[in-house]
Amino acid sequence: MKAIVVGCGRVGSKVAKKLAKAGWDVTAIDEAEEALGRLGEDWPGGFIVGHGMDVKVLRDAGIEEADAVVVATNGDNTNIVVGQVAQKRFGIECTVVRLLDPARAELYSTLGLRVVCPTSSAIDVLTEAVKSCSVRPQATTRAG
Repeated sequence: MKAIVVGCGRVGSKVAKKLAKAGWDVTAIDEAEEALGRLGEDWPGGFIVGHGMDVKVLRDAGIEEADAVVVATNGDNTNIVVGQVAQKRFGIECTVVRLLDPARAELYSTLGLRVVCPTSSAIDVLTEAVKSCSVRPQATTRAG
């Protein structure tokens, strides 16, 4: 199975490495050549220097044969556009997009993108963590 990971920062590089370890043929795309270093010296996959919105870059990465595309750049707008191009233009059903803005994440998930929103996840986890804490009982005051 072939996957393309657009954005090779902390998140994208870890996703790429995990997919490769699971046996996927992975090609990572990033604008910065030094991002290849995040994949490690033993990186078995491909790496393309370029912008994920560039259709030629996507083709060079093998999008026409891809089974999945993960889009995890540092910009929501870029992620939305690249995700829609992968899904609509190239017909990649398994297109997963990271969006940091919960409102955008909700909107684009209703439009058919598979969206992961770490901001929403953090809000939920932090809220539940606080709710599960033992807190001091509130003192009641008596009016006299």
